[in-house]
Amino acid sequence: MTATTTHEAPRGSGMNRVLFLLAASVLINYIDRSNLSIAAPLIKDELGISAWQLGKLLSAFFWTYALLQIPAGWLVDRFDVKWVFAAGFFVWSASTAITGFLHGFTALLIIRVILGLGESVAFPSYGKILCGHFSESRRGFANSMLMAGLALGPALGMWLGGGAVGRFGWRPFFVTLGLAALLWLPLWWAWMPRRTVAPSRSPVHAAGVLDILRQRSAWGTCIGQSSINYYLYFLVTWLPFYLVRSRHMSLNEMANAGGLLFLVSAISSAACGKLSDRWIQAGASATLVRKGMMFFGHMGIGILLVLTVMAPGRLFTAALTLTGAFLGISICNSWAIPQTLAGPRMVGRWVGVQNFAGNLAGAVAPALTGLLLDRTGSFHWPFFITAVVAWIGGLSWWFVVGPLDEVDWEKTLGPARFHMPTSPAAGAARP
Repeated sequence: MTATTTHEAPRGSGMNRVLFLLAASVLINYIDRSNLSIAAPLIKDELGISAWQLGKLLSAFFWTYALLQIPAGWLVDRFDVKWVFAAGFFVWSASTAITGFLHGFTALLIIRVILGLGESVAFPSYGKILCGHFSESRRGFANSMLMAGLALGPALGMWLGGGAVGRFGWRPFFVTLGLAALLWLPLWWAWMPRRTVAPSRSPVHAAGVLDILRQRSAWGTCIGQSSINYYLYFLVTWLPFYLVRSRHMSLNEMANAGGLLFLVSAISSAACGKLSDRWIQAGASATLVRKGMMFFGHMGIGILLVLTVMAPGRLFTAALTLTGAFLGISICNSWAIPQTLAGPRMVGRWVGVQNFAGNLAGAVAPALTGLLLDRTGSFHWPFFITAVVAWIGGLSWWFVVGPLDEVDWEKTLGPARFHMPTSPAAGAARP
């Protein structure tokens, strides 16, 4: 029988420090996964590769990242999440630094695969930590702060990276970025939550991937996450290239335009996450509030993507900036929803399944965009397809995901598979 021990969660300023570090780690995470796109025009010219090859290079990270989501979810549910996360952070930061020393298409492809290995534990770990330490009425803001870090990562990457790459070249940018990120680890060791919260009743390592997939809401969150990752990774990987080659911007102009989009997204995410919590605390239905925001955000981003690729001049700039606002709305509750549905014990595995499905779509987006560019020479089809994917995701969050209540795993698994230790002492006897 596996232990179900009562633990004490850090409170007050201690938990605020943990949330700050988690948000900072998301920021670093998304700088590291998007930095290749900032240097893409230079790398393409230096290596002499096609747009299709560049698309494969940009998508290589996502294949490993996606395939390891389910094992990562099991790891954070089975072992101490804070150490699993620290190990992953070290691997992805070191691989970023090593990238700056590599030459050749194959070497870069391999190191991007290793980057995906390190980052695979991130979101299952975030889900585990936030679900264990934040109540339903506070998860909107907590998750929105992570999403703000997600949006600020590409924004800072474009602002700082665009100028640094233009002035010093892309190799020093990667080396400095990777080594500087390692300074996060000592702070994590000092401030990380000393214990994780265990629920009073829950299946103990009895439910697996198939049990999760028997839930209709799991399919809804997987489809919704696939939509988010498709349009998010499309923007993260190809927006800099589009702004430079199709809109004829300089590297500095690209950095400002792309950075503004993601900055607006960060502000929008934080504001909407806080607003959703306040509505719920005032008595509104969590189902209506969180699902409603997801639907509204997805519909809006689809419309704005179509306007962005078709609009001229100043209208293009306005549409691109508004895309960031709807991006923030569409992502602020995407992880609060599965945290509620899965419950504290199962959240790592549910998030792993959801992120696996999402990142398969995320891996398709950059590669398919490169293929379409080679075939058509235009960004119109990639933008239109991404808009349709956004609309499908919004419909899934609203119609496929059911009421936001924790799954009754005891009823789902049945008495034969659901078991609990009779007391903390009895559970603690087994390591």
